[in-house]
Amino acid sequence: MSNNQSSNAEAKRLEQLWGGQFGDSYVDRNKTAGDHREAFWKDLLTEYPAQNALEVGCNIGANLRWIAPILHPQNVYGVDINLKALRELHTNYPDVNAIWSPARDLPYRDRWFDLVFTMGVLIHQPEDTLPLVMSEVVRCSKRYILCTEYYSKETVEVSYHNQSGALFKRDYAKIYLNLFPELRLLKEGFLGKKDGWDDVTFWLFEKP
Repeated sequence: MSNNQSSNAEAKRLEQLWGGQFGDSYVDRNKTAGDHREAFWKDLLTEYPAQNALEVGCNIGANLRWIAPILHPQNVYGVDINLKALRELHTNYPDVNAIWSPARDLPYRDRWFDLVFTMGVLIHQPEDTLPLVMSEVVRCSKRYILCTEYYSKETVEVSYHNQSGALFKRDYAKIYLNLFPELRLLKEGFLGKKDGWDDVTFWLFEKP
């Protein structure tokens, strides 16, 4: 098997994992994950206004629920590969545009969204296809790219619910800037458990 075939096979394995019972269990465990995120989104979108936004890996709408009242639901988009998550999102936020799609092949035109972002999604991408997912995020953005993930100076695989190759801590800002040196880092910060997050680091980039 060639390296490219191996990379595609690993990406498909993880997509099937997250699209199946493993992903369904994640939905059940994280129903309240977004309850304390309102202030973050209000502050961010006040400082860096956007007309529309896309979340890659939106799950049940933990972030989109707070973005929709600010930008209007019809200007808020999300993609995910878990159908249970999408059904819950459609039930709770029916006017948000959420559809099924893998992160490495987004069904949108170049530079279509003011803001494209991930929250706890790049950590689940295999090493070989991570640049492809990042390139899709950058391709679809016309201005801002937000990345909120687990940080480590060096890439470290973390055991995740008995699955191998399913979670990686990395320096995602460094990877983005190495792949796309034209990006400009605007803002970064830490969101801790005491604030209702999961000890993640965020980076906001601007695209020329």
